[in-house]
Amino acid sequence: MDDVRFRDPAGTVREGLWHDDHVHFGDDAYDLEEVDVLAPSEPTKIVCVGRNYARHADERGEDVPDRPLLFLKPPNAVATHGSTITLPEGKDRVEHEAELAVVIDRQCKDVAPEDAEDVIRGYTCFNDISNRDDQDREQNWIRGKAFDNAAPMGPVLTEDIPDDAAIRLRVNGQTRQDSSIEHFIFSIPELIAEITAYMTLEPGDVIATGTPEGVGPLTDGDHVEVEIEGVGTLEHEVRQAE
Repeated sequence: MDDVRFRDPAGTVREGLWHDDHVHFGDDAYDLEEVDVLAPSEPTKIVCVGRNYARHADERGEDVPDRPLLFLKPPNAVATHGSTITLPEGKDRVEHEAELAVVIDRQCKDVAPEDAEDVIRGYTCFNDISNRDDQDREQNWIRGKAFDNAAPMGPVLTEDIPDDAAIRLRVNGQTRQDSSIEHFIFSIPELIAEITAYMTLEPGDVIATGTPEGVGPLTDGDHVEVEIEGVGTLEHEVRQAE
């Protein structure tokens, strides 16, 4: 069973367990159609990692960084499993980026790599939806990365994943990204150490660990699935603003 945040039929937000297509809380078991699955946490910030796979750097025509390339997504970017995300209006290239996300368990600062596991609550699926039209024009990527619902995540939070967990993304059933977290340039302990050298992470904050090669465009009506071995599958739709 994996941890899941959800809104029950009475409208109350609960933290329960996901098992066999049902959500369990105490003695109650709900069919997934009876509840609203929420994001696994309510982050104060999402710290994203750019170019953490060499082949993704290659497909973007960019160099592999010599230290983690970091940027932020704010809380307004969070979207949930099963949601429909409205793409920014008037943009030619809005692309998907499947990623493993790390959810932080407690307030932390200056975490050594060997202590990184102590501050991790769990792992979830993440899609770093990116507006390339503006990302390629601006330095701080606010328009490119921080627009509303640009960070779908979920559906569950799991404590353990394989060291070589597969990560895949499908659009309308067609596989576009297929790789493994074993191809990280910077490991999760290295990322946590680097990030907390500069900022305090709060309970529920998220680190999005970077995307492999195969990023591609999203269009009106697409159905997106981000699957990570040991976690499950995040699904959402996209629509084009009219």
